[in-house]
Amino acid sequence: RSSILGIRVYRGKILSLDRHLKRLFKSAKALGFKHMHSKEEIQTAIFRTLAANGMRDEAHMRLTLTRGEKYTSSMNPNFNVYGTTLIILAEWKPTEGRTTYDNSKGITLITSCIRRNSPSTCDSKIHHNNMINNILPKIQANNAGAGDALMLDLDGFVSETNATNVFMVDDGILLTPHADHCLPGITRETILLLAKEIGVETEVRRISLAEFHAADEVFTSGTMGELTPVAMIDGRVIGDGKRGAITQKLQEVYSTLPEREGWATPIPSFTG
Repeated sequence: RSSILGIRVYRGKILSLDRHLKRLFKSAKALGFKHMHSKEEIQTAIFRTLAANGMRDEAHMRLTLTRGEKYTSSMNPNFNVYGTTLIILAEWKPTEGRTTYDNSKGITLITSCIRRNSPSTCDSKIHHNNMINNILPKIQANNAGAGDALMLDLDGFVSETNATNVFMVDDGILLTPHADHCLPGITRETILLLAKEIGVETEVRRISLAEFHAADEVFTSGTMGELTPVAMIDGRVIGDGKRGAITQKLQEVYSTLPEREGWATPIPSFTG
């Protein structure tokens, strides 16, 4: 019963802050939150948290907006009468490392036996913290020694991984699954825009697991880890097992976004 988001800090700026906050408020509306923090209050809290920790680069923030305190124990939202509660967790977290991914050599994926939620059960368009559907596949990946797990939808088509959206390249065309059973991520949307900018044709459609197994390139995308190459899926080597040319080009263009107009929000100067 909370809405969540993750944002990244780059060289004194927060990437795609307005788009992340817009999704936060859409999720909160879908959850029926009342007496909410305003956008200005949340943005001020973000800046104050960064200032208190001296963070202006290589940091990641997890925001959780809950329905708020109750006056008695119950599932009933009518008892949440005090307004929303905002929790901000800021961490020093480079885009590559033990807690993220290897964006040069890539990662290995397995396919989970657990299917991704459909809108008929728990709609992934709401960026919520009910993560059991993601955590169980991650446990499977951990037990298999893989980086993450691919998740299929109820019809057996690839949806996303337990933590990220996923892309593949076939004959120079960049493909990603429909967002019917997955969160349409901010980074996913950004990659589709950047691909057109650099002249790469894109397709958004249903994609089978066999297509991913036979792809020329595969990579995952997310705010925390950016674009991460996939070297192997279910024992099948992807391409030549190395980061592909289109993946690398998109990584390079993505890295320029904090300095490009309209993509990032400057962090105010810290004051004592």
